[in-house]
Amino acid sequence: MSFYERLGVRRVINAAGKMTALGGSAVSPEVASAMADAAQSHVELEELMIKAGKYMARLIGAEDAVPTTGAAAGIAISVAACIAGTDLGKISKLPQSSGKNRIVLMKGHAVNFGAPVASMIRLGGGVPVEVGEANSCGRAQIEDALTDDTAAFLYVKSHHAVQKGVVSLEECIDLAHKRGIPIIVDAAAEEDLKKYPAMGIDLTCFSGGKAILGPTSGLICGKAGLIAACRAQYQGIGRPMKVGKEAIVGLVSALEAYGGVSPERAAALLKKAEYIRDGLQGIPGLQVSIVQDEAGRAIYRTEVKVDESTAKVTAKQAIRLLEKGDPAVFTRNHYANVGIILVDPRPLRDGEEDVVVNRLREVFTRGE
Repeated sequence: MSFYERLGVRRVINAAGKMTALGGSAVSPEVASAMADAAQSHVELEELMIKAGKYMARLIGAEDAVPTTGAAAGIAISVAACIAGTDLGKISKLPQSSGKNRIVLMKGHAVNFGAPVASMIRLGGGVPVEVGEANSCGRAQIEDALTDDTAAFLYVKSHHAVQKGVVSLEECIDLAHKRGIPIIVDAAAEEDLKKYPAMGIDLTCFSGGKAILGPTSGLICGKAGLIAACRAQYQGIGRPMKVGKEAIVGLVSALEAYGGVSPERAAALLKKAEYIRDGLQGIPGLQVSIVQDEAGRAIYRTEVKVDESTAKVTAKQAIRLLEKGDPAVFTRNHYANVGIILVDPRPLRDGEEDVVVNRLREVFTRGE
């Protein structure tokens, strides 16, 4: 009996993606072993944080890095670092700040990822300044917003963010750096870890429990001076975000094994998505196809479009039935309001695709 079963917690089949609400990633035996080993001994935590950070930076191609509890903590700590630097007087006062504390971001990037990204800015002492409209922002609008009181520019690289009518990351880098303003990138679920340091991003925030397949954790990588300022925030607002030795070691272990998404892995996942698509053919009221990730990543999912005038249940009813089962099946539901359910093959363990197909067929053929 698993520990979850002992607690009476249902088994979950994750067809939604690398979701914090579903525990992020299921780590490999090697990562789990490294974490168990770390848990059974003592270490001077500051030394571990510095040396692990420098090692992770070499793996990614950055000047330096610091582990965090997650990408959200990474945003707050990065903002604080840009405002307070290593000045302990300023650090001790955060999140209260004055003067150079504006954090500029496009309005289409002011997303809610389970919490508002603006809340992470405020935790770090920043004043969020949204530029443009929800689906439109121009270069001149950003240029106008980058005043002398701007501490940093935040760019959110996420499927949550608006993908059209916005200024490219390359242009934002150019605009910010011309004014001597650091740029922070929220790249929580991004798969190309070397891309952002190579572009000259000052601070990039990754989640350890998403693409990296590590434990609940995260890291900030970037310019050495700003990373030193990020570490200094653990004497202030970063204190309740401190990351333990087990998570640091697990994150390093996952990074060592991480190779991104190879063409072979991408092809295998596409094949699994196609298998799910084929298994759902012929159900009245369903149109099933393969779609690419909204943010342009090489991720393909099975899209189930529900014609609610002919299907036995609506998309939202189907989601509720899937999630209350045992095992519970969680799908990707960002477009449920327009009758679309997505199945992400990445977190599925071998054989779980059959459970997903069978449960979807059952729900849409039997109804409530």
